[in-house]
Amino acid sequence: MDTEKSGKKKSGGIKKFYKVVMLAIAVAAVTKELRKDPEDREWHGKVGFVPYEFRMPTISRAKERLWDPEAEHVLGPQVFGVGWTVNVGRVVALVKERVAG
Repeated sequence: MDTEKSGKKKSGGIKKFYKVVMLAIAVAAVTKELRKDPEDREWHGKVGFVPYEFRMPTISRAKERLWDPEAEHVLGPQVFGVGWTVNVGRVVALVKERVAG
């Protein structure tokens, strides 16, 4: 029983750590943008190697990031927020290639 509790505690600790790191990156990204002149603010970019996107989401950007079978990568920037998202279109294309060939 103690093993189960400690296992849950570790999992919760990792999730909490992840949330804190993502929040810190989001704060760093907003700070980075606010330090720019207002006309130079883009509200998208990278903090270190982590992408951020704080522009209002659009249908075309969502399609580009979530369903682009021709894309080079499976992971890409979020439609809105900090971090990466899975390009499901690319995953489906790779599965089709694997099954066909």
